[in-house]
Amino acid sequence: MRYVIAVAETNSFTRAAERCLVVQSALSHQIARLERELGARLFDRTSRRVRLTPAGEAFLPAARQCLDAAERAAADVAAAVGEIRGRLTVGVIPTVAAVDIPAALHDFHRRYPRVRIGLRVGASEELVEHVKQGAIEVAFLGLPATARPQGVRAYELARDRHVAVVAPAHPLAKEPDVDLRRLSSEVFVDFPAGTAGRMQSDQAFSAAGLVRDVAFEVTAADLMARLIQQGLGVAMLPSTYTPQLTGVATIPVTDAPARVEHLVWSRFGLTPAATAFLTVLGIPSELLTGRNRQDP
Repeated sequence: MRYVIAVAETNSFTRAAERCLVVQSALSHQIARLERELGARLFDRTSRRVRLTPAGEAFLPAARQCLDAAERAAADVAAAVGEIRGRLTVGVIPTVAAVDIPAALHDFHRRYPRVRIGLRVGASEELVEHVKQGAIEVAFLGLPATARPQGVRAYELARDRHVAVVAPAHPLAKEPDVDLRRLSSEVFVDFPAGTAGRMQSDQAFSAAGLVRDVAFEVTAADLMARLIQQGLGVAMLPSTYTPQLTGVATIPVTDAPARVEHLVWSRFGLTPAATAFLTVLGIPSELLTGRNRQDP
């Protein structure tokens, strides 16, 4: 099952074998043996590509669940004898500011060196789905003040307001503040439409009866800043995040939208590693044990 997952994720028997630290012939032999046992081919193979068959598509989710269950069982046994190990995959939005993620992961790794740590960066709505599916254990989100994470356990970390981000030479850079009406005449750099990071600004302009021009849609805040530096547009970003940016100016927005940062995890139980990580972050123990539950 590990070999099948590796081939599915790399679309290559060669790269899958490298990932699994086995020779390609051994990996191919084991997958062929599994296909004979199942009575169906899992992959279509050509000289140029490898792709899952419908049978392979059906097999993959269950295979992942089986491997996750095996890893969870081993981690639970280790925790029962006082050892935290296993996997911890953390999801973060690009503009997380409430927690210093590298420092938190360093602290956790120092305390629990046998836990394999992973990190995924994505949009809030994607990360929530990954938590629900068990692909990641915990995630840091940023949502409009009017929204709450759905289908997961959540803990509010911080509240913030957006500021305008412009090039240092932009006429607004010298202003003490600005409002949405003035900003609506500018060309914007923003996150992709439909994402939580974009939704906060879209809702604010819509509520004010204003329309703006979002010409640049990007997923990385550092690229956003580089576009702004070149005078190609302006943006609105959380005030606690913007100090990480260089070469730009920020202006308070009098009617700016608010953002809430949340930490979320599964409603259906925590791995020992995830429990340990949340404890390191100072999450109240009653939330981890299920008491005082406030699930959406």
